[in-house]
Amino acid sequence: MGNFRFGVTLRGVGSRDEWIAKCRRAEELGYDVITVPDHLGTGLFAPFPVLAMAAAVTERPRLGTLVSNVPFYNLALFAREASTTATLLDGRLELGLGAGHMKAEFDAAGLPWQKASERIEYLGESVGYLRKHFEDEGIPMPRLLIAGNSDGVLDLAAEHADAVGFAGLRQQPGKPPGTFKLDNAEAVDERVAYFRTKASRDLEYNMLVQLVEITDDREKAAEHWHELTERSAVADARELLDAPQLLLGSVEEIAGQLEQRRERYGFSYITVFEAALETFAPVIRELQ
Repeated sequence: MGNFRFGVTLRGVGSRDEWIAKCRRAEELGYDVITVPDHLGTGLFAPFPVLAMAAAVTERPRLGTLVSNVPFYNLALFAREASTTATLLDGRLELGLGAGHMKAEFDAAGLPWQKASERIEYLGESVGYLRKHFEDEGIPMPRLLIAGNSDGVLDLAAEHADAVGFAGLRQQPGKPPGTFKLDNAEAVDERVAYFRTKASRDLEYNMLVQLVEITDDREKAAEHWHELTERSAVADARELLDAPQLLLGSVEEIAGQLEQRRERYGFSYITVFEAALETFAPVIRELQ
C-alpha cells in the first residue's frame, strides 16, 4: 500500500489553546498536511496567522490553505501575506488557490461579485504575480495547489500547479452561488478525464472528502445521507456508494475504496474535514 498523503482541513475557531490542541492532535494521528479554509464568518480565524501558529506547535505536517479565496485580495497584499508565512514556515507551506464561490461572502466584505470567467482570470493573474514576488524576495515558491471544478480553473491547474484539487461539487442551476450538488462517480470521471487532456506533466491529485462514516452497513449509510442532504444530485442512493467524495464502510472497506479510487482517478492526496479528524485516523493507519 502506501504512496498516499493524508490531510485534514481544520476550522480556525475557538481559543488559542483549542487551536494548538487540534494541530497537535492532527500530527499525533498521522496526518501529513494540516490545511485551513478561507471564509468569512463570525469567529473564524484568518488563515495565514493560524498557519504560523500551527508551524510553531508541530514538527512534521506540512501546512497550507485549502484554499485561499484569491478574489478577496489585492494581489500585492496577498503576496506579502503568503511570502511572510512561507518564510516563517521554513519550507512547510503548501499554498492552495481558488477562484471563490460564495457570493454572500463577497457581499459581506463589500467586494464586487464578478462572473466566474473574471474571477478565474484574476486567479490566473495571481499565479504569475506570486511567482515574481517570491523571486524578487529571494524566497522559494511554495508547493502550489489549484482547486476547482470548471474548465477554466482546471486549465490553470494543468499549466501552473503542483497539485490539482477536486471536490466533486458543482453549482446547482438556478440556486444562489455556493449552493452545490454532488457529482456521481461518472461525472468525476469526466472532470478527471478533462484535466488529463490538459496536463502535460505529472501532478498530484487531491480529493476533498465530504463525509467519512465507519459503518458495517454501507447501503444504509448512503440512504441516510441521501435523505438528509440537498447536495446529492443522484436519483438513487446506491450511486453514492461509488462517489469518491464519500467514504462509507468499515476501516478495511474504506482503505480498499481509496486504493481503487487512486487507480481509477489518480487521487493519492486525500483530505478530510475536521469532523472526520478522529474517524478517519484508523484508515490512515491501515494504509501506512
